[in-house]
Amino acid sequence: DHCRNLQWEVESFVPLIALVFFYLQNNTIKTSRYNVFNFLPLNLFEQFQRLANAYFLVLLFLQLIPQISSLAWYTTVIPLMVVLSITAVKDAIDDMVKWLPGPLVIKEDKWMNIQVGDIIKLRNNQPVTADILLLSSSEPYSLTYIETAELDGETNLKVKQAIPVTSDLEDNLELLSAFDGKVTCESPNNKLDKFTGILTYKGKDFTLDHDKLLLRGCIIRNTDWCYGLVIYTGPDTKLMQNCGKSTFKRTHMDHLLNVLVVWIFLFLGSMCFILAIGHGIWENKKGYYFQNYLPWEEYVPSSAVSAILVFWSYFIILNTMVPISLYVSVEIIRLGNSCYINWDRKMFYAPKNSPAQARTTTLNEELGQVKYVFSDKTGTLTQNIMVFNKCSINGMFYGMHFVLTSMFQETEKVDFSYNKLADPKFSFYDKTLVEAVKKGDRWVHLFFLSLSLCHTVMSEEKVEGKLVYQAQSPDESALVTAARNFGFVFRYRTSETIAVVEMGETKVYQLLAILDFSNVRKRMSIVVRTPEDRVMLFCKGADTILCQLLHPSCRFLRDVTMEHLDVSDFAIEGLRTLMVAYRELDNSFFQAWSKKHSEVCLSLENREHKMSNVYEEIEKDLMLLGATAIEDKLQDGVPETVATLNKAQIKMWVLTGDKQETAVNIAYACNIFEEEMDGMFIVEGKNNETVLQELRYR
Repeated sequence: DHCRNLQWEVESFVPLIALVFFYLQNNTIKTSRYNVFNFLPLNLFEQFQRLANAYFLVLLFLQLIPQISSLAWYTTVIPLMVVLSITAVKDAIDDMVKWLPGPLVIKEDKWMNIQVGDIIKLRNNQPVTADILLLSSSEPYSLTYIETAELDGETNLKVKQAIPVTSDLEDNLELLSAFDGKVTCESPNNKLDKFTGILTYKGKDFTLDHDKLLLRGCIIRNTDWCYGLVIYTGPDTKLMQNCGKSTFKRTHMDHLLNVLVVWIFLFLGSMCFILAIGHGIWENKKGYYFQNYLPWEEYVPSSAVSAILVFWSYFIILNTMVPISLYVSVEIIRLGNSCYINWDRKMFYAPKNSPAQARTTTLNEELGQVKYVFSDKTGTLTQNIMVFNKCSINGMFYGMHFVLTSMFQETEKVDFSYNKLADPKFSFYDKTLVEAVKKGDRWVHLFFLSLSLCHTVMSEEKVEGKLVYQAQSPDESALVTAARNFGFVFRYRTSETIAVVEMGETKVYQLLAILDFSNVRKRMSIVVRTPEDRVMLFCKGADTILCQLLHPSCRFLRDVTMEHLDVSDFAIEGLRTLMVAYRELDNSFFQAWSKKHSEVCLSLENREHKMSNVYEEIEKDLMLLGATAIEDKLQDGVPETVATLNKAQIKMWVLTGDKQETAVNIAYACNIFEEEMDGMFIVEGKNNETVLQELRYR
């Protein structure tokens, strides 16, 4: 399970000295604020930022001066030690909760001992111990399913696939121990969705990207076992690269207590000053003549000096005015409040059997002082369960209109019994689309063929005829499922082919290239060779992007489709929309492009930028097929919750990648926007100056 005899190296772009550091770096990480050596000084430093604690520390030093000390030093030390000890114990307990120990991943070793170049074995439901290059797995085509909730909050499973040359290693320990590949990759960074590297193995170079990398913090799911080569360990992992330095957070209550203590200091100082002046006046007028009975000390030459010393004496005597015990009381209240949060039945989530958990006892009261709520839309306000709802194909609208749906509450579902591979859970309510499929409408067939090919979904068929799709995005799963029910069934894929059952006939397409989706490109394309030996490019993406890539002959069809997207039900119901297009490529043109694409794939410097330029050469003059509309329903109680937040004067911001019309309608559905609002202001500026100018004139 654990092999170390590897001829392997990691090279950063610059400098190459980083290679030595990689080898010396182990897999130990530290997420706690304290350790055995710095706990006492660091915790005391944080506690003495509270003014009352600092006051009693100064008071202690003053009491060590015999000329002004009016109380024994231990009267200050004991309460100060009690307060500091109680708070220190609480802080230590809070910090221990955050400590990540190194449990056994395999019997041979612990997490902390894993080093760069090791080959490790991971099993189902185990966390990934370091950033590793996937070599092989128990699943067909060396697929590995991972859960990335700890990294990006996404609950849907992601699919990773090893490159074919290493998938042949399987779980053969002899082959794994003889693995002598060389990996050249970028230096450690915090980009979770990007990785650039090259594997040199058996005299050939193979491109590595983030789809081949398992990141620390992920959990293996639905995969019996997998083997991986350790690339980054410990602080170099992308998870730890994203972890900033821990800072000591102070609540509004702490700041308020400090302000109150400052006012108490001022009042105390004023009292001591008045008493000192009174003492000086008395000593000057009366006490001077009583020296035979009340002699002055040798170090008191005058009444003014006596007044100064008395000032500090009163400062010590009146120390009870400063409420040092108040901090202890506040800490006890916070601890009790944390327990109440953990015990709150109304905050218990039954579907996952998980109660609320207060992970700190320091910031709990801030929950009642929240002024702003920043939220994502998908999966937070919505259920993240995508349903294919409507579509527009070659200028024809398919799906129930919003007006008709509201007039007729009961609508009849489309019968897909003619399709043995259909998903029984899928529902659609427009029979005309099924009729168009059965009649052999060329554009409808090409539309659903593109949906069944242009994706990264993986298919499982453990029981004959029962397909289970594993998709990295719920949108992709919904689109592929829709194509499946309408007669274009994505059956399986390999690294070189995609099999689709088209109206009962199985066809195998040669996979030539995948043009990945990214947040910048906002589209994905795939190039295949059909059984008829035609080279086809299928593309899907945001309408704002694809409209710019269409052939001029599609102008009228584009306008009709955009009317469906912006004016029709798509925008009214807040549906998620994508445009679908295709292009037939000349074979000689594709061969020249493919050669250029292969060269760019093997480059290390600026690979992403070069790849984008190469993609643009082929993603142009596209022929529009239509558009899809997917519904992602709101979670139960979202409008009521947002309305309650509005009543509490809590301002809510929602981040969404939807187009403007969809975002506005979702905002109204969530009660973020209200009908009584005077008007909606849309900021259209793309730089600081323009935005400030727009806001200034509103």
